[in-house]
Formats: sequence, structure tokens, C-alpha cells
Amino acid sequence: MTRVPFRPKSIAILAAASVLASLAPAAYAQAPTPSALVDALEGVFGKQAGLRRSGAKGVCATGYFVGTAEGRALTGSSLFSGQEIPAVIRFSVGGGSPKATDKGKSVRGLAVRVTDGKETWETSNISAPVFFVSKPENFVKFLEARRPDPATGRPDPAKVKAFNDSHPDAKPQIDYLAKAPVPASYGAVNYWGTNAFEFSAPGGKKVFGKWMFEASRGTIGLNDDDLKNLSDNFLDDELRKRVATLGVGFDFKVQLAQPGDKVDDPTVPLPEDRKVVTAGRLVIEKVEPGPGGACDKITYNPLVLPKGVGPSPDPVLMARPGAYAVSLGRRLPDQK
Repeated sequence: MTRVPFRPKSIAILAAASVLASLAPAAYAQAPTPSALVDALEGVFGKQAGLRRSGAKGVCATGYFVGTAEGRALTGSSLFSGQEIPAVIRFSVGGGSPKATDKGKSVRGLAVRVTDGKETWETSNISAPVFFVSKPENFVKFLEARRPDPATGRPDPAKVKAFNDSHPDAKPQIDYLAKAPVPASYGAVNYWGTNAFEFSAPGGKKVFGKWMFEASRGTIGLNDDDLKNLSDNFLDDELRKRVATLGVGFDFKVQLAQPGDKVDDPTVPLPEDRKVVTAGRLVIEKVEPGPGGACDKITYNPLVLPKGVGPSPDPVLMARPGAYAVSLGRRLPDQK
């Protein structure tokens, strides 16, 4: 049998395309190409050699995931067996600049790859319960409004305001981040998937849900006085110390939708009264001592899903894998 070389870029794009083909054309006809999405990021942050175009600043870690009985009831996946399944994790600061300050009021990222050799699950999550656009084409417009003016090196406030005023779906995340304190640690903040996924129970029952990774020891925020005493690059070392002394873990929780709930828009959370189940636990065991690590060549494609978990008809979710693959394709040659 001839072995075909593993091409993450091709696989990610084909995975997205196969799901898109099952949706009504109107749901994705206006979506920009994966290259256009990455081009928009580069237009704001530049082409950062060898680095991700989004979440450029980050650190690799390893650990394990343990599923619960509630998780097995939702999916039937072997990844939720109750055994410790190896995980490769990446924490990051939002945006495409490797020089972004750790003291900024942007999102933090948690990307996780869990595999037992039979099934694999990849997920990318942010420290806000909602995303900032409801349609992929608005992602490009959001970034174009924030492209630095060559004369000032900063975005034009009038263009930013015009976009925000004409796209109210961006307001929930903007408001959330404005009110939330700067996280004191990658390990002391909650992370949300924002997109919905469909869970298929072993008995055949299907339900949509949105997940989050909840910091097991609670969240810790910083005030202005705290921030004055910290460097712009405190998060990596803080996480290393926290893992070595206190330990870092996250409870994987799934909020279950009810009929009529909006599951195709990442800017709209599920109603607060919807049932939440604890489906697993993620434990961080080791943080890389410096740059690089096993996470570097992983796309964290959100359509790489375990048995019993499928995508929702969310056009933003459908647009993510292709853009991740293009980003990977552009940065890996720089690392040779």
C-alpha cells in the first residue's frame, strides 16, 4: 500500500469543505477564502516569520485529559474513557504580534490536542464567552478597519468606530474585554470555545452545546497597581512556576442547548439557565522552558473532532480550519 504524506494544510481545508458542502449555499457563499483571512491578519500585524498569524505569542505545554461519565454519555468517545489521555497544549496572547504585551486587555488563548492513537480532538479557545464577528466576511472587515495608518503607525479611530457602529455583533466581546481584568496567569482564567458543536450520545440522542475550560482553582485578575510591577512578558514564567508549585487544571464543561437556541452564531451565548455538565478535566503537567515545543506544528483544527462530536452550521467555525492551514503553510518554511 502506498503511503500518502501527511499534509495538514490539505486535510484541514478538505475537512472544512466537506462540511460546507452539506450546508445551504447561503450560509457560506460570501465567506472569504482562507488566504484572504490570513492576508487580513498580516495587514494588521505584518508577516511574522516562523510564527502563527494569530496568537503569535505563546508557549507550549503538555499534560493529559480525563473524561467523565457525563462526557461518555454525551459522546461515547474513547477520549472520554476516564483514562489519562496525553494532551499537547498551547497558551497564547491574542493578536498576530510576537511582541504583544502580556498586560493588554486582549484575549488569551488555550489550544488543546488530545489523542489516544485511535481518536484525535483539537480545539482552540479564547478567554471570552463570545467571538467578535458572526460571519467570516466581517472578520476581514474588522481587521481592515484596524490596519495601521502608514502616517501614524496606528489604526484610524474613525474607521474603527465606523466598523463597530455598523457591526453590533462585535460589541459583546469588546464590552466583555473592556470590563474583564487582565488575567494574572494563563492558568487562572477561563476559556470558551464560542462555537457550538453537536454531541451524539451512544443511544442516538443528539444535542448541540457550547464548551468552556474553567480554571479549577478559580480566576485571578490584575489591577493597575499590580500591572505596574510586571514586565510585558510575565505570563510564560508565571505559568511555569504555577504548574510546578500549585498545579494547573481546567474543568471541561459543556452547556447544552435547547430547541430554538441560536447555535450558528459565536457572538451569541446560550441562555444562562441552560444545563451545564462537567465532561472532563485537563491537567497541565509541564511547560516548555523556552520557545518551541510539540505544539508548534499543530494547527489545532477545530474540525478534528472525536467520535460523537460534530460541527454546528456556524459559518465562522467552517472558516477556521482553512485559515489555520494557510497560516501553518506560510510559517513552516520559515522554520527550516
